[in-house]
Amino acid sequence: MLVKSPRKVAIFLGLIVLAAAGSVVWLLMTLGWFTPPPTRFGWPVAMTNVAGGGVRGQADGGPTKARFGDPFAVVLDARGTLFVADAGDTGRIRKIDLDGIVSTLPGSFITPSGLALDATGNLFVADTGANSIRKIGPDGGVTTLAGNGAAGYRDGPAATARFNGPIGVAADDKGNVYVADSYNDRIRVITPDGQVRTLAGQGAPGFADGQSAAAAFDTPTGIALDRHGALLVADSANNAIRKVEKDGRVSTLARTDPNDGAGLLQGIVGLAPTWDGFVYVACYRRGRIVEMSPAGSLRVLAGPGSTIDGNAALPLTGPAGLAIDGAGGLYIADASAYAIRRLSPRRADAAPMPTAIPEPIVPALVSKPVFPWPVGPQFGWHEVVGDMGEVRGNYNGESRDHLHAGLDISAPVGGTVLASADETVRDPLPNWDVEGLSEGLRVDQMTYIHMRVGRTATGTPLDAGRFQIIRDSEGHVVRVRVKRGTRFRVGDPLGTINRMAHVHLELGAPRAKVNALLLRFPNFGDHVAPHIDDIYVLDANGQRLSEMQKGRLVVPAAGGAVGIVAEAWDQVDDNAARRRLGLYAAGFQILKQDGTPVAGFERPRITIEFDRMPTAAFAAKVAYAPDSGDTVHSDQRTRFLYVVTNVVRHGRMSPGGWNPAGVAPGNYKIRIYAADRCGNVASAGRDLPIIIL
Repeated sequence: MLVKSPRKVAIFLGLIVLAAAGSVVWLLMTLGWFTPPPTRFGWPVAMTNVAGGGVRGQADGGPTKARFGDPFAVVLDARGTLFVADAGDTGRIRKIDLDGIVSTLPGSFITPSGLALDATGNLFVADTGANSIRKIGPDGGVTTLAGNGAAGYRDGPAATARFNGPIGVAADDKGNVYVADSYNDRIRVITPDGQVRTLAGQGAPGFADGQSAAAAFDTPTGIALDRHGALLVADSANNAIRKVEKDGRVSTLARTDPNDGAGLLQGIVGLAPTWDGFVYVACYRRGRIVEMSPAGSLRVLAGPGSTIDGNAALPLTGPAGLAIDGAGGLYIADASAYAIRRLSPRRADAAPMPTAIPEPIVPALVSKPVFPWPVGPQFGWHEVVGDMGEVRGNYNGESRDHLHAGLDISAPVGGTVLASADETVRDPLPNWDVEGLSEGLRVDQMTYIHMRVGRTATGTPLDAGRFQIIRDSEGHVVRVRVKRGTRFRVGDPLGTINRMAHVHLELGAPRAKVNALLLRFPNFGDHVAPHIDDIYVLDANGQRLSEMQKGRLVVPAAGGAVGIVAEAWDQVDDNAARRRLGLYAAGFQILKQDGTPVAGFERPRITIEFDRMPTAAFAAKVAYAPDSGDTVHSDQRTRFLYVVTNVVRHGRMSPGGWNPAGVAPGNYKIRIYAADRCGNVASAGRDLPIIIL
């Protein structure tokens, strides 16, 4: 930092307190008094909430009062004012001033996505739903810079040019505005003389480096100019960061395997380059921020997968847009959390980052008095054949591979899947696994799986306006595109049921799924208490205790902590007698011989509760004991063996145990708590007599 005169020293001292928040640094940089700090590759992060958080809405005001509907992109001006593209239900541009007050700018948009500012204060908006690039002038006036509103592809004069769902936008200091024409798979440029031309891309999804039209992209979204004036592109469906030179030559800076769902660049949307060559990347569905070094190395900076102390615990739900301030702070549009966050370096003497996951963001859909089924008749009755938290196997023989994340509703193969809510697609890549068993579509808070998205069993489009069916040279369906901003209403067809013969329904954002039984389905009832088939105890080595004394299981006091396992299952009204569902909650209680509780067990200790879906890959092995579940589609009956001494609750999980040394030797009984979502609690077979020696 360089201070050039005593007068400036005084001014500087007056500003330094505010500069700690990161905004006034922009002014210091403008005056030439400040050089941004060098970027570290992997740094301990502190996160603050700038505005919004957890509740969807449209409200201006202070940070805790403000509400957003779909805050997808952010951009900072030279004074530190933050602008937010808030698609939501109304499509507006929001402003957050230096005091943290949120306001709404004039003008309405259909699906505002990317944002960019030029040197004269013009704010450019990629209006995905309007297939246009809009401009908000310094005076607040809104005009259309390019695009005639119709989806398509046409270069030429800006007023007659056509785009197809543009998501990203960037502006340089020469008056050029760059566009990620997402569903045309092209990078376009609007020149200062009002002409639109294609800079790179072939017009069809693919992956290829090369010059201009020889290059190929697959759903490019976020774009930004680096320190040398080259354009960086978040090539979303290719899981890649691409670079486009001024002459249109395209190269790849980093890419992870598109078939690897855990890849570091899986589902990237937003990016922000630093002044010294690093790039931050927002992974929308994975809830994390990835940092790329100038050499192309990748590291998870914040969110799941981070190896930096405490950073993995940061509660990012669906980060989309990014912006960097002059102090090196990173602003994040956490779209699925309806919040704007800021990451800054964590001090060495700061308290450890919390490891607790915040309470689930419960979608407003749960407040509806009736929620239609995703198959017809939507207000009739349908059999539920699976619920959240059930153990599931894989095709490789592992019976505890993962936890079931939603609700399965039985329906015939080929039947039509119908929208259960009035919703708008927020994700630029909302569907996956075309022609696969797990093919599905996410429409905002509702996700529908095990269907042929947008087409009949023979591949005929259900709605050509909403679904673009892409075929190979032999006529096979290889891709179905559903654009960000596509709107559905209750009863609109979404697809047809594949050979899984049921619809898998999920509620909530990918990293904040909550139990779909919170929804009030018509004619659904559950008046059946869960069944408990067995209770047993595992020693410290995981071996089942078997020694009996006078009808009681012997539990050694000196053997260390034990595990308590309950085999239990549930049913709901009118389901087939063979149908077994998982529990909603489970736990245990230690009672004395006379039935009074041991100290600390006055109430059942509820350790398992599937109100929210755990995100850790190994959660199934914490919730369930060996011999649970089955391999996929085997003839073996699914078994639910709950380890009630472990904790899997509210999205958190941790191994545990009960140490019998904590009570005096003698006769006791273990009482199992087993409950369903409707509050029915098992009363039969719930007690295991034990003797502690």
